[in-house]
Amino acid sequence: MALGQSADQPAVADRRHRRLTFFWTAVAVAFTVLTVVLAVDQVRVIFGRQWLGGVILLTNHYLYAILGLLLPLTFVFFPAGKRARRDGVPWYDAALFAVGLAVCLFFFLNAVNIVDQGWEFVAPDQAIYVSYLLWLLVLEAVRRAGGIAIFTIVLVLSLYPILADRMPGPIAGLASTLGETAAYHTMSIESILGIPMRAFAELVIGFLIFGVALQHSGGGKFFLNLAFALLGGVRGGAAKVSIFASGLMGSMSGSVITNVLTTGVMTIPAMRRTGFRPAYAGGVEACASTGGVLMPPVMGATAFIMATIIEVPYVDIAVAAVIPSALYFFGLFVQIDAAAARLDLEGLPREELPALGPTLREGWYFVLAFTLLVFMLVYLRREALAPFYATAILIALNQIFPHNRWGRQQLLDFVVATGKLLTELTAILAAVGLIVGALSMTGMAGTLVNDLVFLAGGSVLVLLLMGAVTSFIMGIGMTVTAAYIFLAIILAPALIQGGLSPMAVHLFILYWGMMSYITPPVALGAFAAAALAQASPMRTGLEAMRLGSIIYFIPFFFVLEPALILDGAWPDILLSTASAFLGIALAAGALQGHLLLVGDLTRHAVLQWPLRILILLAGLLFATPGGGLVPWSDLQMAATAVLLMLGALTLIALARRRGPAEQTGGPAR
Repeated sequence: MALGQSADQPAVADRRHRRLTFFWTAVAVAFTVLTVVLAVDQVRVIFGRQWLGGVILLTNHYLYAILGLLLPLTFVFFPAGKRARRDGVPWYDAALFAVGLAVCLFFFLNAVNIVDQGWEFVAPDQAIYVSYLLWLLVLEAVRRAGGIAIFTIVLVLSLYPILADRMPGPIAGLASTLGETAAYHTMSIESILGIPMRAFAELVIGFLIFGVALQHSGGGKFFLNLAFALLGGVRGGAAKVSIFASGLMGSMSGSVITNVLTTGVMTIPAMRRTGFRPAYAGGVEACASTGGVLMPPVMGATAFIMATIIEVPYVDIAVAAVIPSALYFFGLFVQIDAAAARLDLEGLPREELPALGPTLREGWYFVLAFTLLVFMLVYLRREALAPFYATAILIALNQIFPHNRWGRQQLLDFVVATGKLLTELTAILAAVGLIVGALSMTGMAGTLVNDLVFLAGGSVLVLLLMGAVTSFIMGIGMTVTAAYIFLAIILAPALIQGGLSPMAVHLFILYWGMMSYITPPVALGAFAAAALAQASPMRTGLEAMRLGSIIYFIPFFFVLEPALILDGAWPDILLSTASAFLGIALAAGALQGHLLLVGDLTRHAVLQWPLRILILLAGLLFATPGGGLVPWSDLQMAATAVLLMLGALTLIALARRRGPAEQTGGPAR
């Protein structure tokens, strides 16, 4: 059996979801199919026409319809708590489902009146009463789907307009009544129907469906087998397979945890078998899965919301992220190769690896679907249509060839899995919209921008450091998407006022929000990998933090030098990119104690630490752009780095002259 074949299961069992009866499964399937039909019609997939134009007259018609189909399903899929019933849907959740459906139907039927008569400002009493219900339903939905942390944050901030005039000076705002706040939250285009829901309904749905189709049609198995065929036999091959497979799957699934639980099932045991310690193996998988979400072409839901906020085509976001994601995976690859070389870790036996030819013959259509997606995104710039066409091609070819062909049960599983994913994101994004609406209603967003600039003393570097810390903390308590949206409104304008590139600023926030997945004490990605590796969660988190340490610097690199996000002249882009790759190679080698073309840096127990520190500093100086906010020029930075490297080479020569010493322990065994 090929190594990747056990990854055929599209997802690891999720204890958060209920096991549904036949009736509720039929309801979930029907609502999911209707959602997909609406999304397909909205972007005019079929012959470029909108066939439901007589029903969906306005954008808020469409958004209320999507909300009405998916929000009630939250109470079907997600139990009320850990001790709640998980077999079937209890009466109180059936009641919440019915109320949610009725409330959204009310707004759908009154969508024209809401726009024409300005109900978000002056609404009839019955609309306000229904608004209270929708507000409460969204809060309960996000509690179930997103957790208590994001529920608490959304609850407090959504109520803020009622108390805004009683707050201290820096966070004071315009006050509103409870009824006015409810009406604004539910009927304006700035809150529940704001940027998060609009981006989700108009762009994200198609990509989510593509990701689920890829998993359920055997894409995970194919990419794992392909990675094992290409890299499984080289030194440290199992860990390099994790980078390749998790990077590809993560870029299309958009979920760190899902990626860890699908690809990690195969890569972590393979890493342990070839000599990597359990915690190290888990750290590799967590870093690879986290980096996958930052890698084009899909990059998860947050990137589409970013495109909506800064009003650029999504493909511009994807193109800008190419070099930063390549730098991250390059640093991870160099560290793994260095650890494997220093500890002489072999690859997997060739006879146990899948052959490249048969792997490609069985799964070539995954590559075709992926290529079609990229072609439509980059060359045709049809980001709304691309995932639907790619999904259609993928499913059609999957049914033609026998390897992973769906039967009735597999098709049902695919539709239900799609419904679960769409429902979860709807609950979270509608709730995040409440935060956006509260900031918009009170005018607090502009006030906080000025306050942040004042606190930073006008220094953009200080503001960047404040932004990094804030993004990381927000990423702990909220989903990455929620944290990004909040900071895109509050922090990004202050950084842009300081003269930084808008694209670089928004990517900076996204990257730092992702740090929490591999950084203790939270490190959700690392903790998920630790469970598969049977290792200490905290030790796995620390290993992931060290392996992914380059990611802490990369956002500063591209903020200081926009050429690294392809914003500049080609000579500047090439020079900056080459310098960054050189610097990261040196820094990664220093962190792992083995440098390419030099060898083991740990041969002498006394000299290794000064040596590694010199090389690490040289690498960071090569990679960090000079000029602008940095007081040294590129030439001064490079000259200092060269001097540090000369010092390091002198220490290497001294250590070798004194003869080999006892090896020190390494990170991988």
